[in-house]
Amino acid sequence: MKKFLTTLLIFSLLTLSLPLFASCGGSDGAVTLYVYNWGEYISDGSEGSPDVNAAFEDWYKETYGVTVKVNYSTFSSNEDMYAKLNSGASHYDVVVPSDYMVARMIEEGMLRKLNKENIPNVQYIDMASMFGNENPYYDPENAYSVPYTYGTVGIIYNTTMVDEADIGSWDIMWNEKYEGNILQFNNSRDAFATALFKLGYDVNTENEAEWREALSLLMTQKPIVQGYVMDEIFNKMENGSAAIAPYYAGDFFTMYEDNEDLAFFYPEEGTNVFVDAMCVPTSSQNPEIAERYIDFMLSEEAAIANAEYICYASPNKLVTQNEEYRAAMEELHPDAMEILYGTDGIDMQFYENLPTERLMLLNELWEDLKIESSINVSIIVMACLIVGGCAAAGIFFFVRKRRRKRYIDGLWN
Repeated sequence: MKKFLTTLLIFSLLTLSLPLFASCGGSDGAVTLYVYNWGEYISDGSEGSPDVNAAFEDWYKETYGVTVKVNYSTFSSNEDMYAKLNSGASHYDVVVPSDYMVARMIEEGMLRKLNKENIPNVQYIDMASMFGNENPYYDPENAYSVPYTYGTVGIIYNTTMVDEADIGSWDIMWNEKYEGNILQFNNSRDAFATALFKLGYDVNTENEAEWREALSLLMTQKPIVQGYVMDEIFNKMENGSAAIAPYYAGDFFTMYEDNEDLAFFYPEEGTNVFVDAMCVPTSSQNPEIAERYIDFMLSEEAAIANAEYICYASPNKLVTQNEEYRAAMEELHPDAMEILYGTDGIDMQFYENLPTERLMLLNELWEDLKIESSINVSIIVMACLIVGGCAAAGIFFFVRKRRRKRYIDGLWN
């Protein structure tokens, strides 16, 4: 019996230890590198694209004589990624949060300072063209992150459904001429930004009255909005079931491939710019390999493959100065390079990590927007009369035909 218990104990300990061993290496001696990125955000071999993770594994084996297997998984939002890392339930070696989340993770001690000696290709990142200086607001020391890609928000519209005279401003999102054909973001930060930009306010304003004014503006827009969407935008804009939608510039090209009637513009009042950056969490089991992975993603072939696959703007000069890349993007859309990189003169604002009380206010206002009914009073009164009539009819039949009691109970419960 003791022998059985001892064997069971050893088996249990080995089972519990498997995740720890897996983080260091597999049974074949390979080191597992855990990478956590946005969905469909890397050239993965699909649609004839290069598989850059497989290429990294081959390069690392050839360069360092060590077998590395990339365990690649994805998240759908910064908040989901943050919650998973913060729980301590999972350990990753490379993560790709957006700018404001990078700032939060630095502040909370969740990211390691990078050893730039392992990332020599960082020299090709053109920080000045993106930020006007070498140190971005979210990483003031430029020590914890390396930009992977960056993007902007603009307005996508169907040229067969929208008058060119209405193009140029956020005002088009409130134009009653397009009632039922306007889509709005289904996330609070982006949706409120459309209203704040239209009002001429900073998207990181600390003025509560300005946030509430933005809510009022979104309330006036609500009756003419067809729907609040995220991924649903692709089908709706591609098949022509909607005419106007704010969205990310890189995704415009995906929609344009399926509907050449679509066009894009940046509102004159200004818009959002965001950066997704590669970082190494403090919980990384393989920080040196993680830094070399980041460096590989900055190499010319990998960076170009990712830029062409994602269609977002690249911060890497090896990409933007490559003639084949430029030609490929212009083949995708004649104005692709101008849309992605020609943003000089436009007021581009980052979303900063809002303080807790401001986030709570934003969540409260967002709930107010989504819950508030746009049905007018007369319709509500009519609905009450109909419900009252149904109730009266139910009582009548209940009295006349008692044998239907069970059915009526089921109907009204």
